[in-house]
Amino acid sequence: METRQQGFLDSEPLREADEHTTSDVNLSNSIMTEEEREEIQLELTRLEDEISTLKQVLASKEKRQGELKHKLGITPLGELRGNLSRGWLDMQSSTAYKRTSETLSSAGQKTTAALSTLGSAINRKFGDMRNSPSFRSFEEKVESTVSNIKTKVGSPGAGGSFEDVLSSTAKASSQDTPTHNLTDTPERME
Repeated sequence: METRQQGFLDSEPLREADEHTTSDVNLSNSIMTEEEREEIQLELTRLEDEISTLKQVLASKEKRQGELKHKLGITPLGELRGNLSRGWLDMQSSTAYKRTSETLSSAGQKTTAALSTLGSAINRKFGDMRNSPSFRSFEEKVESTVSNIKTKVGSPGAGGSFEDVLSSTAKASSQDTPTHNLTDTPERME
């Protein structure tokens, strides 16, 4: 039994009621008369009896509560669901949740705008690349190759299979292509 309440940071250890030092006993005897001591002891006994009675009443009420809930079909799982639902609604109505929600919404809008701008920039770059002379030259060569293949495969007098026509067109196309790549540096071309 504690002689006094202590906080978490108190450095003095707890003492049991019968661990009084001689100075504590002398102090309590000199301050308190025997009559006062008996009154306090009597009040303590009454309080302990009341606490015991209240515990019994509480246990009886909790038992009755359980019986009533059982009759109504209220299960512990249903109660848990209701508590979680109420907790969720309480949380959604809190100012912290509202502020967080607004912040995330704003961040989402800014992210959407940034991605839209990025998409437009990429689209514009592809358009610029498609209009570049290198890409047009490549496009013309592909169109020429496709039309050659169609002509050779589609004409009745053309000899050979599709593979033969494709390889001859590839050889002709490779003779028209420059020998260096666009990514080659001047040192590599020499």
